[in-house]
Amino acid sequence: MECVVLAGGLGTRLQSVIGLYPKCMAQVNGQPFLHYIFDYLEKQKCTRVILSLGFKHEVIIEWLQTQHRSFTVDYVIEETPLGTGGGISLALTKALQDDVAVLNGDTMFRIDMQVMLAFHQATKSATTLALKPMQQFERYGVVKTDDTKRIIAFEEKKYYAEGLINGGVYIVNKKELYAKQLPEKYSFEKDYFEAFVGEGKMYGFVSDAYFIDIGIPADYEKAQADFKVITG
Repeated sequence: MECVVLAGGLGTRLQSVIGLYPKCMAQVNGQPFLHYIFDYLEKQKCTRVILSLGFKHEVIIEWLQTQHRSFTVDYVIEETPLGTGGGISLALTKALQDDVAVLNGDTMFRIDMQVMLAFHQATKSATTLALKPMQQFERYGVVKTDDTKRIIAFEEKKYYAEGLINGGVYIVNKKELYAKQLPEKYSFEKDYFEAFVGEGKMYGFVSDAYFIDIGIPADYEKAQADFKVITG
């Protein structure tokens, strides 16, 4: 399994806590958040990781020199910000497989990636999204699926009593993505997911596994406590 990790985010909302560093390098109990993502990917039997780097990429590259993992690591660098979609498309140019997992460098969603990959391939999905059931929230939009888990709509952020949210883990068929001939800079969410959901080729893999997004200070602090118990 090959995995792309989006690791170029600035972490604007965390600057008061972590300073001018990429979000994935935010310290959690003495280790950068990316350390825990790498632990998780090892347990998921990932064989190759491709980092999509941008802001302060030299900090991450220096940290990589200290790592000795069971998987190989490669990376691409965005010279100018390419958006979430552009960063993914650039990283996929280094991928050797057709179906590649994609993760956000500031989110941990501890799904079983091998089971998700099997689901993706069984449905012949263009892109499969890991979906997390949540209750009483307004920070996230909602993903609607039919009885076969085919995604039928993406709904905007607002208050929801319950719903499935995009957990930030995808399995992308790069041939299907490249066939869209998207521009170099684009939003994966708006210009790919929302633009092409009507084709009926995207599926949702629902999991109630542990989930955290450290993008705001409150959840960053929560990770400090959680990761004393949950690692990898």
